Amino acid sequence: MAYVGLQTQQRRNNFRSLLLVLLFPFLVIGLTYAGIFALVYFGSDYPDVSLVNEMFISAAPLVFGGVLIWFLIAYFANTLIIQNATQAVSLSRKENMRVYNLVENLCMANGMDMPKINVIEDPALNAFASGLSKKTYTVTLTRGIIDCLNDEELEGVIAHELSHIRNRDVRLLIISIVFVGIFSMIAQLGFRALLRGGGRSNSKDNKGSGAILLIVVILIAAIGYLLSILMRFAISRKREYLADAAAAEMTKNPLALASALRKISNNPNLRKQATDDVAQLFIEHASHKAAFASLFATHPPIKKRIQVLEQF
Repeated sequence: MAYVGLQTQQRRNNFRSLLLVLLFPFLVIGLTYAGIFALVYFGSDYPDVSLVNEMFISAAPLVFGGVLIWFLIAYFANTLIIQNATQAVSLSRKENMRVYNLVENLCMANGMDMPKINVIEDPALNAFASGLSKKTYTVTLTRGIIDCLNDEELEGVIAHELSHIRNRDVRLLIISIVFVGIFSMIAQLGFRALLRGGGRSNSKDNKGSGAILLIVVILIAAIGYLLSILMRFAISRKREYLADAAAAEMTKNPLALASALRKISNNPNLRKQATDDVAQLFIEHASHKAAFASLFATHPPIKKRIQVLEQF
């Protein structure tokens, strides 16, 4: 697959990131109004649209304030969140000069700033890039991939991850992870509240309140699920082919990356699996086994990626 060009890919990812940022407030507005509507019309003997509007106007600032605080924390703490989810730690230059030399040479040859380098102490073979700015851009490698790949193969993997940074794929991915995580957490809290409140009383009033909460929770969960699907569609699987092609251009050695992907495919899963949203960042995300699940997979089949690289 031919590389579409750095400026074109950056422009596409910037547009998609902006679209997601603009779409999010509208989803919050719709969800808040729908929840209040359900509360009034299923919990009141005399439902009235004016009451819905009045409650929405009162509740909207609180909802937006809470979600905004949550978003800012997740946005600015994404590096720590990802490190905790993957148990990644900083890799010092003295500890592995080989990795630093490979990264530095690629960055110098392509006019890129040196990212941070992290390692996951796991025998699995995997890697990912993360970060939202030059200060936070990071390439993370597992110990297994460092030990099992030769220099040319490891250079291909690092070039792939640097391409995600250069194309601004990582910014789009992290924004999507934050947004999906917010809706997922709201749904989880709602389900927990429903389970805690369900067994307290069998009175008619409590049953009615439980039914209302159930409707609202189902609504939140449904929107969160649909949002996650939209995010997966927005984050095209083509980005992996493009990063592979860009890595081949960087290293002038597509067969080395193809060989690395073949080795990775034999052992990509970490002993402590990261959550599905964080695992989207990995060079190989092999959690989608079922045919239906593969429709929404964030990565194309690794065999197809190898075939494309071998045709360069």
